[in-house]
Amino acid sequence: MTRVKARLREDGHVAHLLADGSEAAMPPQADWPRIDATSETNIGRHQAEEDAEAREDAAAWARHVRHKVGLSQEAFAARLGLPAATVRNWEQGKRLPRGPARALLRIIAKAPDTALAALTQD
Repeated sequence: MTRVKARLREDGHVAHLLADGSEAAMPPQADWPRIDATSETNIGRHQAEEDAEAREDAAAWARHVRHKVGLSQEAFAARLGLPAATVRNWEQGKRLPRGPARALLRIIAKAPDTALAALTQD
């Protein structure tokens, strides 16, 4: 990674410090006119797209964890003490695993044999 030397000018702008000691204007990091022109409708649409993408990612992760242990949805749900519909909803992106469920899935993803052994009913 190349390190860029910069300094804050008195006028509040940031400038690149070049090897010869001169300064070059730094391009703006944000396109403020474009941001200001963004409508609330577009912002809402972008948020909805990001939420949908996050749900798809979470669903794929839940499926991956279950596939990692080689269990059907019903068997996986039974081992976790959950209704099969809960696992199905996670994997379809209808619901997101939250709190303790997400923590348990992380543990299963990291140490499946140990986690499932601990969940075995006596």
